[in-house]
Amino acid sequence: MSIPVLSAFYFGSVEHYRLLARSPKVIIDIGEHYERQSYRTRTRVVGPNGVQDLNVQIARDHGNKIPMRTIGLSYIETWPQQHLHAIRSAYGKTPWFIHYIDEIEAVVLKKYERLVDLDMATLRLGMKWVGLTTKVEVSETYVELSGEYQVPSSEYRVASEGVTRHSPLATRHVDLRTTFHQKKPLPPEVTPSPPYPQVFADRHGFQPRMSVIDLVCNCGPDAARIIRS
Repeated sequence: MSIPVLSAFYFGSVEHYRLLARSPKVIIDIGEHYERQSYRTRTRVVGPNGVQDLNVQIARDHGNKIPMRTIGLSYIETWPQQHLHAIRSAYGKTPWFIHYIDEIEAVVLKKYERLVDLDMATLRLGMKWVGLTTKVEVSETYVELSGEYQVPSSEYRVASEGVTRHSPLATRHVDLRTTFHQKKPLPPEVTPSPPYPQVFADRHGFQPRMSVIDLVCNCGPDAARIIRS
């Protein structure tokens, strides 16, 4: 089976976790160049006024091609508090909100030096919510697409505590770093989520490709079945 190569993502869409559910292992490339307006810094929720993007603020030199692993976070603006306000407005009346909000607050309000540290923390949380044990390998250097790929960095098993180091492992991989994007159609390797209950569906209809936060707050434990369906 091919191993997906992904960009780091903030919480991630339901479709991210559907991909992880059918992949025993994925590679997160943090040696790639940062790209604006992508899953790297945003997640999408649907509230009383419709779909809303929650954007992380970064600190960087504009115009430079900078590896993801070096992108810092900016806390000049109160984006963590804004994200939590939007999440509370969107899901405060859902039946499962109370079971997830404390963990969401803990990860969003913690201050991280790097964007990738925030992204990986939200990935760990999302995987915990839907019961995934997929191995996640984080590559510090850009993943070349020719031939076999030797993972040059530590392997992170994000479903468990701590970091486990392994010898490099040769893998075949499929590149989803540019094709798996909010503004593009889903790549053929990623299957769309089936419709599931959403609290504002009576106003806006079912909204696909929402954050994993949307799925768990609306569906609770049934999110694990939906991810694997």
